[in-house]
Amino acid sequence: MAQNVFVLMTKEKWWNRFLSDYRKGKQTQAYVRKGVAPPRNASLILFYVTKPVAEIAGHAEFVERVVGEPMEVWEKHGKETVLRSEREYMEFIEDKRQVSFIRFQNLSEARRTLPLVDILALLGLKRLARGGFYINKETAEKMVSDMS
Repeated sequence: MAQNVFVLMTKEKWWNRFLSDYRKGKQTQAYVRKGVAPPRNASLILFYVTKPVAEIAGHAEFVERVVGEPMEVWEKHGKETVLRSEREYMEFIEDKRQVSFIRFQNLSEARRTLPLVDILALLGLKRLARGGFYINKETAEKMVSDMS
């Protein structure tokens, strides 16, 4: 099981595109974040789909974080993203001078999603960090087990 686990926040629209692309055979995918963004080091990513869904809906193996100039990173890894065109990408990143591509593989959809109330109880929190956050190995194992 993972040593460093990162909970990545994503909108339902992007989560659905990740699932669709994975079902079509795309093994390695990339989540685009504006600026220099975490995770820097992880072995597993848990995908928290933001409100109105408000649940962890799946997980994947972290490959790497690639940070760089927007067009350079797009040319190298753009096909791995859920953004369908360079235009959609440029609109998404706005005028950022750097972007982070969070590359992952082996996406797995949860059989049983983890609703926000359960996540907060497991973590002992009142609310989640908007940019995502690391969790410990034991908590991650519990969450993955509960999703199976």
